[in-house]
Parts: sequence; structure tokens; C-alpha cells
Amino acid sequence: MSISIVDLPQVWQKPTSEELLASLKLLKVDPPIWNPKTSRKVILETYQNAAQFRREVAAYLSSIIKSNLGWIQDEDEKEALWDEASRRLAERCGRAGMGEITRRWPLESQASSPFELIIREPPITGDCLGLKTWGSSYLLSQSLGKIAEECLSHLLQLGHPNQSLEVLELGSGTGLLGMAAAAIWQASVVLTDLPNIVPNLAYNIERNRSTIEALGGRVDSGTLIWGCDEGNAEQFSVKNQFKVVLAADPLYDDDHPELLSSAIHAHLMQDKDARAVVMVPQRDLTTKKLVAKFVVAMEASGLTILERHTLVGQDDWDEDEENPGIECWWAVFGRR
Repeated sequence: MSISIVDLPQVWQKPTSEELLASLKLLKVDPPIWNPKTSRKVILETYQNAAQFRREVAAYLSSIIKSNLGWIQDEDEKEALWDEASRRLAERCGRAGMGEITRRWPLESQASSPFELIIREPPITGDCLGLKTWGSSYLLSQSLGKIAEECLSHLLQLGHPNQSLEVLELGSGTGLLGMAAAAIWQASVVLTDLPNIVPNLAYNIERNRSTIEALGGRVDSGTLIWGCDEGNAEQFSVKNQFKVVLAADPLYDDDHPELLSSAIHAHLMQDKDARAVVMVPQRDLTTKKLVAKFVVAMEASGLTILERHTLVGQDDWDEDEENPGIECWWAVFGRR
């Protein structure tokens, strides 16, 4: 680490408010930019090396928060220090503890030059999990080139315009996967989510529209509530109009397997060559059971697995985890 806690001004030394504030600014956590070329071994080593430092920082921040800062006369300066120390501590409580952040996500494919998508993530409150960019979205985004060449080679060709290919993303969240698909596949992609998620989704689309269109893609967004015909954007009144449906990390409640399968069944074209690509992180036994339930629901809807795979990716939901690697199950479905 370039910063050593012992070198920072300590509470017992009674430093000035300016000195303490400067040290707190140095401890600001910048959101990670996940590099697709960084090996899992390097990722794990980085987390392990940072564990001791995180503990030292937490103790340092707590010492400021707990102190009455009696030697500082200005009450506003005290409040500013306590607020800043609290923010630094929240940043180390995982993504849920952080406020609004903006991240750059580097991407590339065999057919396009490297590019970045800039994603805004508002503060996460309540159960608005769609305001976070999940690691599986990035992992699937990195795999889009290979998927196009192998799983979807009958539908699109990398390096050539595919704007006649209509793609739908379900549960888009912050929009990373859908926008990446539009850019890498040079296709038309519609990103969807719940009404309270769509405003931020639309913001991210507009921020990245010029990048996507320069690469040959088109992108749009709209409200789409799974298992419900009311409250959806008008464009979804016509069923079974998309050749490809994408979804990443869409299962985290007991009713989601049936709802997701019904949404795919309702919007995926009836053609035999239409495809749904779904990725789900295998975080625990509950998630694995949701996947099994989802596969059964898909089969009941006439959608069968054509191929399945696993990939190991990252997430930052709980930064205290010693092992940040998450195994992600993904599959390609087609109509029987």
C-alpha cells in the first residue's frame, strides 16, 4: 500500500482539522475498474494483501468517529470530520454502504477496438438492487464476442452490421450488458427494468449513446414488468418480437424463476433459431436452487437448454469476503 496508517495524524496527537481532513481525503475509496486482462490469481492476491490494511483503516476511522475532537473549537469543522470519516467507513462496508458512484468499464471484442462504457450507480436504498452493476453483467459482457462466434453464429456476424437483429435485455439494471451487446454485436438492443430503475437506465444509455452508435449499435429502453401486462411500455404490447433475449443475475427471489421464464416465453420469437442467454452467479445453495427451478420453468414453457457453461468472475457486494471469485452458471436456451 502507498499509504501507511501510522504515518497519518493520530487522534492522540490532537492534529488540526485541516490535517485530519486531508488524511481522510487520502483514504477515499475509488470504485474498481475491472480489467478483463487481470487474472483471477492476481485478483485474489490483491484482496488478500489489502485485508490487513482495511482493518487498520477501519480502526483509524473509528478512532476519529468516536472522539469528541475536544481540541477543535469550531463545531462545523468537527461535524465535517465526523461526516468524512463516516463516508470513508461506509465505502468499506461493501457496495451497499456507498453513495452514488460512476465507473468506467473497459470492453473489447475481436471485431471492435477497445472502448469504455461509463455507468452511474445511484445510492442503493431498500431493495433497489437494479441500481448496482453486478459482476456477472460485466462477465457476460466480456463473453459477448465469443458467444456471437459460437452460440449465435447463425444469427449474427461479428464485424458486420446486425441492426436488423432485435435483442431484448430483461432486468437491465444500470444497463452495462445491454449496451455492451449493442456495441459489440452492432445490433439493436432494448433494455428493460422496473419503473423505479428505468430513469437511471435511460440516463446511462444517453451518456453512452454516442459510443454505442459510433461502433454500429442502437439502443433503447423501456419499462417491462415480468408477469404483468399493465404498466409496461407500449413497445412491448406486441409479443414474441425479439430474436435474442439476454439476462444477467436475474434471480434473487422465490418467484423470479417463474416470472423470468414467463417473460422470456412472452417476448422471445417463436422461431426455432431464436435464443435466450441467461447468466446466474452461484453465490450459495439458495441461488443454485433458484437456477434449478428456473430451468424446470423454462422446460415447461417449451424452452430447453442447448448448452450450458460456468465462468468465474468478481463482485464487490461484500468487500470483506476473502475470496472475491464467484462461479457463474450460464446457458443458452432455444425453443423445442
